Amino acid sequence: MQVRGELAAVLTVTKLTKVYRGRKPVTAVDNLTFELGRGEILGLLGPNGAGKTTTIQMLLSTLKPTTGRIEYFGKSLAQDRESILALVGYASAYSKLPSHLAVEENLDVFGRLYGMPGHARKERTKELLTRFGVWDLRRRTMAGLSAGQTTRVMLAKAFLARPRVALLDEPTASLDPDIAHEVRDFVRAQRDEAGASILYTSHNMDEVAEVCDRVLFLDRGKIAAVGTPEELAASAASTRMQFTVEQGLDHLIHSAEAWSLDVTVERQTVEVEIDEHHIAAFLQELARKAVTYTRISVFKPTLEDYFIMLARRSNGNAGGEEDPAASSTPSAGNGRALGS
Repeated sequence: MQVRGELAAVLTVTKLTKVYRGRKPVTAVDNLTFELGRGEILGLLGPNGAGKTTTIQMLLSTLKPTTGRIEYFGKSLAQDRESILALVGYASAYSKLPSHLAVEENLDVFGRLYGMPGHARKERTKELLTRFGVWDLRRRTMAGLSAGQTTRVMLAKAFLARPRVALLDEPTASLDPDIAHEVRDFVRAQRDEAGASILYTSHNMDEVAEVCDRVLFLDRGKIAAVGTPEELAASAASTRMQFTVEQGLDHLIHSAEAWSLDVTVERQTVEVEIDEHHIAAFLQELARKAVTYTRISVFKPTLEDYFIMLARRSNGNAGGEEDPAASSTPSAGNGRALGS
């Protein structure tokens, strides 16, 4: 599988499967195989219950796979867990830090776990908390923070030790638009300036299209599609053109029908679905037929169109299961699981 810019993979997942045993076994992740390239931001998306949370927990070694293999930097996670997780950061809008500790105390604990010297811990803590706008809250306990403030502290924790790989689960959840914009800029900077590789989940499709180099869609634990945001969006829908017609309404409609385009008419407004590559030729034909319009709008297909298409297809198929791991998150106190 190709990775961004043909760069070497820093994370390789091979035939990863997780089955929850019980009276009715649930396969949350089913034979998953993918790679994350060095300096790549890979979106991991899918409807609720698709297996995203279970996958991330297995990548953090807080959940044991039923079968399959996870390798970071060419090393097996099962065999070199401690050395690998020292290079992996993790943030989730759904996990918590000890509520009775202050923000700076929590980050100091994690800095120690990562083996960071005292001065480095303090400098990096100030740098990140300032960057995320919560430096003034450093002495406040986690219990006293809002959801958005907690999310920003979790992001600071994820990048505290300058990880080579970061797993980010809904990193902008609960954030105001201006702060979310800052976080997206920060994430891209970690890729471009620090060479970090990032696995990124979000329900904000515009955000994913803006940030991610590639997107991997999960559906009932399996890979449903993988590609760039543009490729997947284009596969879901055609470009729509909307005209407010001043003269030549009938000519426009007849041209659209001759081109076998889907056309919708409401008074003087006409909307057609068309392949993006045919737009110029279609407009030239309208000009030859003296069709004039006061307004034209072009709506390109989006990643959200693809997500909706996938969700509808998934809901239309019987047998979908919830992701059993979605109700739990890796514990901050899980031994040497530094990524958690």
